[in-house]
Amino acid sequence: GRYTGSLQPGSKFIVASRAAGRLKSLLVNIGDPVGRDQLIGHIADDEYRFKFDQARAAVEVARASLAEARSNYQLARKEFERATVLGGRRIISPSELEVAQSRFKAAEARSHVAAAVVAEREAMLREAEVRLSYTRIRASWEGGSEARVVGERFVDEGTLLAVNTPIISILELDPIIGVIFVIERHYPRFRVGQEALVTADAIPGRTFTGRVARVAPLVKEASRQARVELTISNPELVLKPGMFIRAEIEFGHRSGATLVPVEAPVKRRGLQGVFKADRESMTARFIPISPGLTEGGLVEVLKPALSGYVVVLGHHLLEDGSPIIWPGRRPGRTTGDSAGDQARSARPGRPSEAGK
Repeated sequence: GRYTGSLQPGSKFIVASRAAGRLKSLLVNIGDPVGRDQLIGHIADDEYRFKFDQARAAVEVARASLAEARSNYQLARKEFERATVLGGRRIISPSELEVAQSRFKAAEARSHVAAAVVAEREAMLREAEVRLSYTRIRASWEGGSEARVVGERFVDEGTLLAVNTPIISILELDPIIGVIFVIERHYPRFRVGQEALVTADAIPGRTFTGRVARVAPLVKEASRQARVELTISNPELVLKPGMFIRAEIEFGHRSGATLVPVEAPVKRRGLQGVFKADRESMTARFIPISPGLTEGGLVEVLKPALSGYVVVLGHHLLEDGSPIIWPGRRPGRTTGDSAGDQARSARPGRPSEAGK
C-alpha cells in the first residue's frame, strides 16, 4: 500500500529553568548537537551562592553548639555519677543528689536539641546546594540515543527567567517517526513490524527504511482514519520533523499472481467478474472471479486461472456473449499502449491483456 504522511521527532522535550534569575549564558543554539547531561547554560548565581555560604556557616555554628552541649553533658553525667556514689554513702543529702540528677537530665536534653539543630542546618545546606546547582542548566534524559539536537530556542542571554521558563527544545532524530493515517478499509492490514520504504519530496532520489512501530487501537469517528507510526532509520539526520513523506508498505507477497487492470472487474447478477475478450469470435465472455490484493492499478485474481485479454472500458454495454470491436493495434502490444485506444473505444468493450 502507498500512503502519505509527515515526520515527527523520535522524542522531544523542553529544557526549562529550575531556578529564577537572569540567564547569564546560553551555550547552544538551534541545530547544535547535545549530549546526555551536557551543560547548556548558566543562570546568574550570586544570590544562590550567598544563601549557600550562609547555610554552610549556620551548619558550622550548629556543630560548635553541639560540641559544647556534648561537653556539658559529659560533665553533668560525671557529676551525677559521683553524686550517686556519695549519696549511697550518705555523704551528701538526697536534695543535692536530686540537683545533680536534674543537671544531668538538662544537659542530656540540650545535647539532643543541639544534634537536631545540626541535622536541620545540614538539610538547609543541602537544599541551598541543590538550588545553587539549578543555576547550571543541563539537558538530561533517560534511554534513547546519546546525542540529540537543539530544535528551538525560546529565550536569549540576559532574559530574566522564572521557574519553569522554557529555554530550548531537544529533539531525537534517529530514529525519526513517520505518521500516516489510513482509512478503515486498510486498517486491518497493518501489523507492528511490517517493513516500509519511505521517500521524502524534499530529498529526491533517496529511499529510507522504516518499520511499523505503533498502530492506533481506534479509528477516529470523524475522519474514519487510524493513526499509524513508523520508525525510520535516519543516521545522517537528513530527514527533519515536518517533512512530507510517502510510505510504501508491503502487506503480502504473491509470486506468479494473475493480475488484471483495476478497471476490469464488474458485477453482473450479484457476482464480481471480468469480461474476457475472445479474439476469434470477437465476443466478451463474463467470468466470475475471486479478487485478492489491489495495488498500483492492478487487481489480483485468486481464481479461476485466467490469461489473455479482458475488457476495461464499455462494461455497461456488455453482457455475456456480447460482440466487441478490437482496438486497432498489433497483437502482442501491452495493455494501455496509447490514449488513442481509449478514445476509439466508445463502442462496447475495450480489451486489455491480463497477465501474471
